[in-house]
Amino acid sequence: MTAKIDANDPVLGTDLAVELVRQIRAIDAYGTLDNQSDAEVLSPFILTKEEKRELPIVGDPDELVVARMRAFYNAISALIEKECGLMAVPLLNLTHEGFGRALITVGKLVVMDKTLRDVHRFGFESLSKLKDEADSILSVALKIIGEHSDVAGM
Repeated sequence: MTAKIDANDPVLGTDLAVELVRQIRAIDAYGTLDNQSDAEVLSPFILTKEEKRELPIVGDPDELVVARMRAFYNAISALIEKECGLMAVPLLNLTHEGFGRALITVGKLVVMDKTLRDVHRFGFESLSKLKDEADSILSVALKIIGEHSDVAGM
């Protein structure tokens, strides 16, 4: 597989990319990714506009897409834990048709709640767009935790 990400992309050195690679490698039970670079491991997260156009409007997500989505939210949860020291728990609830909801909780506090649609088209235009999305979620989550630390600590 050809990497869609430049091996010298500075985003590969960020906490998010490192954690996302760690999450993906953790679920690779058979070691199929052992010989792949970090850029190659993250390449399936990149879905250009042309690639999205090729996908049907309605479709059922396959296991690999769902695993990537879980890894994405697991990585964000790990970064929340790293920042605030409290355990963050991601939850994905999906129908077989690719609709559902993603939540991240810290204690009794919901710090992220996102409605999911068209999960079979999950992906980002570039690694920097992936990072921007994760940073946005992380920023809002940390703000909520700061404002409601008593509930987050429960």
